[in-house]
Amino acid sequence: MSPEEKQLLRRLVTECRVLSLGVVVDGKPRVGLLPFVIANDYRSFLVHVSQLARHSRGLQPGSSFNALIHDRVDGEGDALHVARVSFSGTVQHVAQSDAGYAASRAAYVDRFPSSEQTSFLGDFNLYRLHIEWGRLVSGFALATNLSPESFAELVQG
Repeated sequence: MSPEEKQLLRRLVTECRVLSLGVVVDGKPRVGLLPFVIANDYRSFLVHVSQLARHSRGLQPGSSFNALIHDRVDGEGDALHVARVSFSGTVQHVAQSDAGYAASRAAYVDRFPSSEQTSFLGDFNLYRLHIEWGRLVSGFALATNLSPESFAELVQG
């Protein structure tokens, strides 16, 4: 990954605040827009989801997900040149009894303070979306596949 691609990827996953999440529910695709926090190792996202959301039934431990994060799209630019990154991976439920729950919840509430109110409601759950691979598109015909090694590069700086 080039230094420019690394910088773009880091910016997208740290500065953007929502991702589009795709899961399968009852054999059909469902998509939701969710606030997220990227983990310090850049290998997973934390999302906080109400069980009332249609896509929540697709967030079963071990199930697959796809996610998309993109730059802002305005009326001025060419939509084909919008920087974006897509991810695929597996879902992990972060239960309140898990050793890492308190730290994960704190990281989420730190980024989204209003989630403090909903974090104790019974219909909300915290999930870790473990990233297995990705694809960074930095412009028209400029795409790079992302592997676990790519994410390790982000940690190294």
